[in-house]
Amino acid sequence: QVRLVESGGGLVQTGGSLRISCVASGRTASTAAMAWFRQTPGKEHEFVARISWNEGSIYYGDSVKGRFTISRDKWKNMLYLQMDSLKPEDTAVYYCAASRLAYSDNSTVLYNDWGQGTQVTVSA
Repeated sequence: QVRLVESGGGLVQTGGSLRISCVASGRTASTAAMAWFRQTPGKEHEFVARISWNEGSIYYGDSVKGRFTISRDKWKNMLYLQMDSLKPEDTAVYYCAASRLAYSDNSTVLYNDWGQGTQVTVSA
């Protein structure tokens, strides 16, 4: 099992920036891709971004293209999400997820390990 712990969430004003992190531990050798999802009350998990662990191939959800940047430090087992130009609609709990498939994209069923989430709130 891969244990994932998110951090860095908080309150930010519209147009501001925030960087959230995820550290992976445990059986990380099986991880081929990591991703960020987000969830608001009453909604399903929304795909944010994915990065393949070895090649660094990146795929973004439409709602964050041009504003968010996913990155990883594979030697530290760290995943990051740099969020710029934040909007109130970005308010959500952000979850880190790991997949054994390098090309996993926006389906939650492709991700076998999940963190507890970190709250990001964007105020108007």
